[in-house]
Amino acid sequence: MTKKTPVQHPRSSSPSAPQSPSSTTSDSEKLQKVLARSGLGSRREMEGYIDAGLVTVNGRVAQLGDRITSRDQVTFKGRPVPLKAEEDLPRRVIMYSKPEGELVTRKDPEGRRTVFDHLPRLRGERWIAIGRLDINTSGLLLLTNDGELANRLMHPSHQVEREYAVRVMGEVTEEMLKAMQEGVMLEDGLATFSDIQLVGGEGINTWYHVVIKEGRNREVRRLWESQGVTVSRLKRVRYGSICLDKRTKMGEWIELTQAEVDDLSRLAGLENKTVADLQTSRSAQKNRSSARKPVHAIGRRQR
Repeated sequence: MTKKTPVQHPRSSSPSAPQSPSSTTSDSEKLQKVLARSGLGSRREMEGYIDAGLVTVNGRVAQLGDRITSRDQVTFKGRPVPLKAEEDLPRRVIMYSKPEGELVTRKDPEGRRTVFDHLPRLRGERWIAIGRLDINTSGLLLLTNDGELANRLMHPSHQVEREYAVRVMGEVTEEMLKAMQEGVMLEDGLATFSDIQLVGGEGINTWYHVVIKEGRNREVRRLWESQGVTVSRLKRVRYGSICLDKRTKMGEWIELTQAEVDDLSRLAGLENKTVADLQTSRSAQKNRSSARKPVHAIGRRQR
């Protein structure tokens, strides 16, 4: 007597059942990278949102490590995210001259002013700050719509130079300058200035220009404080190849040119992309077309 084998019927999933992210296809990308490219914030910010459970993919709560394709359905805080392909996204970068007293954050619970109060609006995109400045620091702040560009320019592995003008109070000796260039152990690791130059002044009005290659919280101030002196004024004057434009008044922005954005792209190891024109005011357009007059910068390449 022959034993009958039961027929195996394939399981059918409900039409409404969530589908897993497309993690095995060759054209997939990391979820946080796609979200950053879509203008929602930097890659690091997206990782935080994913970890907090604010992102879903095909109805499932996303996890760090998920990869997606353009065929996946993604939501952020309950709203659908229109995914953008790399080739479809023009690269925009603006320079903002930040005054003291403004925060580099989108919303402040205490209602204080933020840099985003003064920026041009983007349709379907968001400005991403390339590095932060604390509330008491002024100067050059770069912002872009390209999350990958922002992530690479901020990441310590790319060693992008940030230059600051610093006014210090207290006696500064050669031994102190040497110590800060050789390295000082702070609470979060070794910190150094790759270059220090005395610019001018004396007594409580002595100015230096210093260069760092990473962007840890209050790193410039903490390095000086480790030597027993106080920073009374701090202003960023250069980020990578871009110097603060003297024609940009405090609280104003200008759009970077194609050549300037290409320079930043090369520093980040990215291919050049066309820079799309922004809808700007007449004064901003005038600033862009005028000859640039950068402030003093250590080791700035002449063209």
